[in-house]
Amino acid sequence: MPVIVELFGIPRARAGVASTSAEGDSLGEVLADLSVRFPELAATCIDGPTLRPGFTANLDGQRFLTDPETCLADGDRLLLMSLDAGG
Repeated sequence: MPVIVELFGIPRARAGVASTSAEGDSLGEVLADLSVRFPELAATCIDGPTLRPGFTANLDGQRFLTDPETCLADGDRLLLMSLDAGG
């Protein structure tokens, strides 16, 4: 199922895009999909099914996620950012 992914700060710089879509039923699956498609993003921001320290994910602007098993639904909006993004 497609999830909309918006990237901010370092993740945006490494991926070279501001937004994309990714496939997966969980946070870990979406991160795995992004890792394959954006190797430089993976090398800097993603460690297996989780984000590296200094990076975070937010679901629909409502809550921050850390558990790779967190279920996602079709059309969810996942924000990936470095913890210093947004000033």
